[in-house]
Amino acid sequence: MAELVAGFCLPHDPLMASTPQINEQAKADIVFEALEEVNRRIKAMNVDTVIVIGDDHYCNFGPHCLPQYLIAIGDADGPREPWLGIDRYPVQIDTELATHIMNFGFDRGFDWAVAKNITLEHGTMIPVHFAVKPNESGIKSIPIYTASGVEPLLRSRRAYELGQMIGQAVAAYEGAERVAIFGTGGISHWVGTAEMGQVNEEFDRMVLDKVAAGDVEALIAMSDEYLIETAGNGSLEIRNWIMAMGAVGAKGAELICYEPIPEWICGMGVAELKLAG
Repeated sequence: MAELVAGFCLPHDPLMASTPQINEQAKADIVFEALEEVNRRIKAMNVDTVIVIGDDHYCNFGPHCLPQYLIAIGDADGPREPWLGIDRYPVQIDTELATHIMNFGFDRGFDWAVAKNITLEHGTMIPVHFAVKPNESGIKSIPIYTASGVEPLLRSRRAYELGQMIGQAVAAYEGAERVAIFGTGGISHWVGTAEMGQVNEEFDRMVLDKVAAGDVEALIAMSDEYLIETAGNGSLEIRNWIMAMGAVGAKGAELICYEPIPEWICGMGVAELKLAG
């Protein structure tokens, strides 16, 4: 049987790729090293597949189509955005496990949108590139996109329920895969607003404290209005963290790093979730 062996919360900030050099380079280096550490840990755990939860930023989706949650089950490459400075390359998808998760969800009232072919944008491609490193590790991916950046937004409670279903689906899979899950995005950042470039370190550390305590209910209880006012529209992406916590039944987390980086317009947090049991 397949087993969900690890969960992580981490950023998917595109400026990591497009603008890796910043004024306080030591801060950037700490974040890059943290993602290297995530890669080392999943390799040490012999992970075969990483489920990468991100959100689209009007790259693949837009007013013509705004899925609440989408799973990629077929061919993939990325990144879509040439300005990231990463040459586009194929990303191997664990098609059999992804298809199983899709069908498991359909049978339990989760009406996935599905991509049989997709070019990944930075919401999933940054963590794939920097933490999965598929061309070096050989680890497969299953990209999932949530409505966490553009209205209408996926409800936080539903994100948690979706994560729980994903965890159950992995446990029910007859394959022998060892699986990790990444909840990506955030923490505080303002996108396309007058406050862009600000970071709310107090908010970020509060969120990381809740994650460290395994207090997912506190995260679910944060209203969208509170998040936008306190930590910017980019903080809505904590839904992706909530989903990962739901998948692993997180009882807490180990903080790997936190750095507020205004040049990357974001509070950058990386944590490993503690699995239930």
